[in-house]
Amino acid sequence: MSEPLAGIVVLDLSRVLAGPWAGQLLADLGARVIKVEHPLRGDDTRGWGPPWLAEEDDAERVAAYFLCANRGKQSLAVDIATEAGQELVRELAKGADILLENFKVGGLARYGLDYPSLKAINPRLIGCSVTGFGQDGPYAHRAGYDFMIQAMGGLMSLSGEPDGMPMKTGVAITDVMTGLYATVGVLAALQERARTGRGQHIDLALLDVQVATLANQALNALVEGRSPERHGNAHPNIVPYQAFACANGHLVLTVGNDAQFARFADMLGHPEWAEDPAYATNGARVGNREVLVSLIQPILLERDRDDWLAEMEARGIPAGPINTLTEVFDDPQVRHRGLHRTLQRDALEVPQVANPLRFDGESATSEVAPPRLGQDSDDILAEMGLSRDDIAKLRKAGVVR
Repeated sequence: MSEPLAGIVVLDLSRVLAGPWAGQLLADLGARVIKVEHPLRGDDTRGWGPPWLAEEDDAERVAAYFLCANRGKQSLAVDIATEAGQELVRELAKGADILLENFKVGGLARYGLDYPSLKAINPRLIGCSVTGFGQDGPYAHRAGYDFMIQAMGGLMSLSGEPDGMPMKTGVAITDVMTGLYATVGVLAALQERARTGRGQHIDLALLDVQVATLANQALNALVEGRSPERHGNAHPNIVPYQAFACANGHLVLTVGNDAQFARFADMLGHPEWAEDPAYATNGARVGNREVLVSLIQPILLERDRDDWLAEMEARGIPAGPINTLTEVFDDPQVRHRGLHRTLQRDALEVPQVANPLRFDGESATSEVAPPRLGQDSDDILAEMGLSRDDIAKLRKAGVVR
């Protein structure tokens, strides 16, 4: 595949998920991403297990969590709390195009590695700072974690059964969406730099992203002037659009328009529903949600899930099974699209999930497995002009690994 970002150098000082997710996307697109990690512990997520992936001798096990967001990168293990380590990062910044970091507001300034300091030595540098609450405001000093932001940003108030506890999502979705927004912002800043020759700073907050991605639910609240209720597995604006029980399991039904509903009603043996003013339009169905669902559910309980799904597929009624993750990766369409990948790191096979972007039919997924801690330190330092003796001294002093 062609690499759209070939020649772009990313200095990645981020940890955990949001920043590293952006770094991995940039690496998949061809950028060289140098991940700066603490010499002893590395990225926090290296220890966020089990499950673990390890060599046969278990010399260096790594958590699956780390593997999800660090493909395609080089690892430079350097202690930025030391003057020597700070100087190494400044030297790298001179030749970098992008800085990714997720330190607390002001956290890098005490090391002289904040964006204004680095831009002073490289005016073309683009900086992206990911924090919980942004660079300003009454909460700017607070740490931010995905779970907390899902709660504060309203997502949990929308998730869960109506009479149950508010629920978070099963994936740290705010972190992932922040990584996507960070990538979009960086790419836009690269385009702007091509015109002006100047870098700029991107201030990205998890809370801002969470509120921005409330989508239709945010507008439901703003238009109606009240908070939406939880509907469990049902949709607030479309009916029938929810999970239903069958004789031997559950399926998800996603009827998106009136024509689909007419076909669905006919399949259930009630074509008259499509002509009934109470159900003929989506607005009417939303208004009569409880009655309509109570009519549908007993019929679906009469047959097995897969029987219903086969008939819905034949009739063009969108529906699907509720798969476990092992079932997901065994699904024929998922297998066909090659979403489960395996990368080689020496003798170790590292499982990965492919980047969904395809360019001219080819997957934009780096073939480089997530690195061991400090795996590339010597090579990067040698490129910077350090001799073997220089590197050995830094290693002995604990500055690099």
